[in-house]
Amino acid sequence: MLIGGNNVGRIGTLTSIEKHQGSFDICHVKDTKGNVFATRLGNIIIVGDGKTTTVSIPKGEGIRRTLIQERDDKRGDEESEQDEDAESEN
Repeated sequence: MLIGGNNVGRIGTLTSIEKHQGSFDICHVKDTKGNVFATRLGNIIIVGDGKTTTVSIPKGEGIRRTLIQERDDKRGDEESEQDEDAESEN
C-alpha cells in the first residue's frame, strides 16, 4: 500500500527494489490490473504477504481510476436516480 507521492492510496504487489547508493531506493509495484509503477521506498507500507492482506482493502481495491471514469460513474448514478424518480411519478 502506498502512503505518499503521486501514487498515494494505490495497492499492489511489490515486484522489485532498486538500491541506489547516496540516493532514494526505488520500488516497483504491480497492481491487480497489471499496471506497473515506481515510487520511493519511503512511500510504501507492506500490509500482507502477497497472497492475502492483513487489513481490509478500501472500495476500489486500490486501483486508480481516471477522472473520466470517475465522472462516468457519478453520471451513471445520477441518471439511474433520475430514471427511478420519473418512473415513480408515472
